Amino acid sequence: MLDSYKTVERQGSAEIVIRKSRFIGHARPVRTEDEALRFIAEIKKEHSAATHNCSAYVIGERDEWQKQSDDGEPSGTAGKPILEVIKNQGLKDVAVVVTRYFGGILLGAGGLIRAYTDGAVAGLAAAGPVLQVLHRDVYLEIDYTWLGKVEHELRMRGTRLGETLFADKVTLHCQPVASAAEAFAAWLTDITSGQGLVSLGTEHYVAQEIPVGKGLAD
Repeated sequence: MLDSYKTVERQGSAEIVIRKSRFIGHARPVRTEDEALRFIAEIKKEHSAATHNCSAYVIGERDEWQKQSDDGEPSGTAGKPILEVIKNQGLKDVAVVVTRYFGGILLGAGGLIRAYTDGAVAGLAAAGPVLQVLHRDVYLEIDYTWLGKVEHELRMRGTRLGETLFADKVTLHCQPVASAAEAFAAWLTDITSGQGLVSLGTEHYVAQEIPVGKGLAD
């Protein structure tokens, strides 16, 4: 699994108007080709009266699955620019559809490429770009006498925490980044002088907002 990757948080859409043609960019996170194809089909059904619904998607840790469609526009003027936006922004597991309602003015090949590029950028921005960071669950079971010290140490370290369970003993659910989980577990053992019971859990991704001012390709 990747330590981190960029994608979008949710389904979103945004509209731009270029020389009287309406271009609506739609984007959504997807994990499989079937999911991407269903999303594209949904948009085509919703905008069945549109002149074109052009699309592209990139899926997989190594971008193993990529596909684009011009949906009737001149070859290379729609699907390819949408795909290039996804790739240039460094996104994975995302599908984009740009819907066009023709406004009566021909744009030419260069104009179409720019319009579909801008439509894809708008749709992706509306879908909320995020960084998915791989974390691992680490559980610490301790006596109540250790709770104050451990919570202080965790706050100082800035550790991401899940739910704390209170029973005969206290179980803290910590979520360090996966690459540091084993070292983190050793640190927990050290600060509790070996009196805490530490166990490693599963890995999972946690979405983090991309800081304002950072480009998706940064």
